[in-house]
Amino acid sequence: MTSPHVPSVPVDAVPSEFDSSEPSTAEGAKAILLDVREDDEWQLGHAPGAMHIPMVDVPARVDELDYDVDLYVICRQGGRSLQVVEYLTHIGFDAIQVNGGMVAWQQAGRPLVADGDTQAKIY
Repeated sequence: MTSPHVPSVPVDAVPSEFDSSEPSTAEGAKAILLDVREDDEWQLGHAPGAMHIPMVDVPARVDELDYDVDLYVICRQGGRSLQVVEYLTHIGFDAIQVNGGMVAWQQAGRPLVADGDTQAKIY
């Protein structure tokens, strides 16, 4: 799901490394991958170094985000990330939707990790 009014990129355009506690650089700019899926989705599999804030918690936790970084926002397929990017850009963040979400991430062979002893899997 995309919108002509929301900045978006395909998964292969997302920088390869993120660290939620220390944003990495992508061509000299700091960047964070913000995963807005629910806790159970996150536990099944997520990108290494991604920051996790479920969509419903973003407004209450916006102070955990940095206005000086590019925020790549991802969900399962794009619906929630689209809404979060609209909200974040409205309040002044440089937010970018990741097209296709974690489904596209897994299909593209991007790295995944999971909580516990389970193999990471999105679909």
